[in-house]
Amino acid sequence: MAWATALVGVASVTAAAAIISVKPRDPSFELISITLNSLKLSLPVVDVELILTVQVTNPNVVPIQYSSTELSIFYDGSLLGTAHIDAGSQPAKSTRLLQLPARLSGIELAQHAAKFVGDLRRREMVLDAAVDMKGTAKVLWWDHKFKVHMDSHVVVDPVSLDVVDQENNAEMELFVT
Repeated sequence: MAWATALVGVASVTAAAAIISVKPRDPSFELISITLNSLKLSLPVVDVELILTVQVTNPNVVPIQYSSTELSIFYDGSLLGTAHIDAGSQPAKSTRLLQLPARLSGIELAQHAAKFVGDLRRREMVLDAAVDMKGTAKVLWWDHKFKVHMDSHVVVDPVSLDVVDQENNAEMELFVT
């Protein structure tokens, strides 16, 4: 009986080591659509509320849990607004669509009025976004903390709100403690 218990123990440790040694892969994300939710008039400025639909893929063999955070949205190098990401989880090897409520500052956009008018004429507006997300990945009985930094460079048609082009990058850091 002692040999059976020892073999089960060795098998469990070997399985855990194999799972932990699997190199974690960076998640991927893509902005699918932008929907105008509302315009808030505070004359002379208009604040814009949007819903960003983002496709997120967890390519890893373990599920993750993540905390809530804010995605920062930049225009011409200035913070234009934020999108809220609720805390949640994502199964292993899965893809999900997230609906992120975003608010853009009309005051900040007004400070870039000349560039924005040119973007309207060209129907191409370049936005950058960045977020740091923290969470845990559960491997057997152990939770391993991680941090993901994501950057996005998106070209949007400011009239139709269509996503014209995008380049996304994510880097994950796993803390094994």
